[in-house]
Amino acid sequence: MSISNTEIASILLDIASRLKLKKENAFKIRAYENAADYIRDWPSSVEEIAIAGRLREVPGVGEAIDKKITELVKTGKLEFYEKLKMETDPLLKNRQ
Repeated sequence: MSISNTEIASILLDIASRLKLKKENAFKIRAYENAADYIRDWPSSVEEIAIAGRLREVPGVGEAIDKKITELVKTGKLEFYEKLKMETDPLLKNRQ
């Protein structure tokens, strides 16, 4: 499975949005948004950089986000994101 920079950035932005719903730390939310911005515009494949273990070379990518992107790239899923979706989907339904 191959994943584009745009797809990775989209997931990070969705994580940020869901963390906002949970009223998480604003700095944590901003970290996901910043990483998504850099990844979306990165000139080469973030997937390849993750496989090579060099994600920290991308601005905005710290240890926690590095681990999450690496898991996503290597397994095709992100456990943290799946749990977050289960926790926040009822919150999203209540906002409609």
